[in-house]
Amino acid sequence: MKTKQEIVGNWLVRYTKQPLESFGEHILLTNFNNYVDMFCDQCGVPRVGYEANMRTVTADGITMINFGMGSPNAALIMDLLSCVQPKACLFLGKCGGISDKTQLGDYILPLAGIRGEGTSNDYFPPEIPALPAFMLQRAVSTALRDNNHDYWTGTVYTTNRRVWEHDERFKNYLRETRAMAVDMETATLFSCGFYNHIPTGALLLVSDNPMEPDGVKTEESDNRVTKNFAATHVRIGIEAMRLIIDERKTVRHLKFDW
Repeated sequence: MKTKQEIVGNWLVRYTKQPLESFGEHILLTNFNNYVDMFCDQCGVPRVGYEANMRTVTADGITMINFGMGSPNAALIMDLLSCVQPKACLFLGKCGGISDKTQLGDYILPLAGIRGEGTSNDYFPPEIPALPAFMLQRAVSTALRDNNHDYWTGTVYTTNRRVWEHDERFKNYLRETRAMAVDMETATLFSCGFYNHIPTGALLLVSDNPMEPDGVKTEESDNRVTKNFAATHVRIGIEAMRLIIDERKTVRHLKFDW
C-alpha cells in the first residue's frame, strides 16, 4: 500500500470490521459503547459490533462509531473516514466544566477548540484555529431548541493529560484560557476533520466539574450522568443529523469550496 487512500481504506475496515460500502454519509462519533447501544435502541437496530476495535453501527444512513478515547484516536478516526468522505461528522462527547456557570447535564456547543493536545500540530501549524463547520453546529442548535434544551457556547480546551485534577497550576492556566470546558478530543477532531475536508462539529455534555475537588468524576457520578442525560444526548445527535439529511443541506466549511 503506497497511498494514503489505500491505507485508510484498509484500516477503516480493519478497525471497525465493517465494509466501506456500509458506512452512511452522516457520522456520529462517540467514546462510549453504551452510546452505541442507545443509538441501536433508538434507531431500532440490533446491538452489534462488539468484536471491533472501533464499534460501528449504521441505521437510516447514519453511522455511529466508538473511536475510543484521546487525541491520537481522534486524529486516527478522521484520517480513516477520509476514505469514505462523509457529508457531516458530529462528535457526541463528554467534557469537564471549567466555568462556574456549568452544571452536570448541561450542553456545550463549542464554537472553537483550543489545541492543547499536541496531536493536531502534525496537521497544521499551532496558530491555525480548530473550528467546527458552522452549518453543522447550526443544525445541532436547532435540534437542542426543538427539544427545549438550552446550551452554552464558547471554547473547549483539548488536552492529552488524563490525570491533572490535582494540579492547581494547570487548573489556573485553564481558567486563564476562559474556556467553557475541557476534554481530550474536540480540537483534534475539528483540526483533523478540516485537514481531511470532512465537515465536523461537536455537542458536549458536561459530565463533571473537575476544577473543584468534590466535582471530580467518580464511577458513581459518571453513572448518574449516564442514567439521567446520555440517552437524550444521543437522540439530539440523531435528530441533528436527520435535520441535515431531510433538508438536503450541504454542510461545508467555506475553505472546502476551492
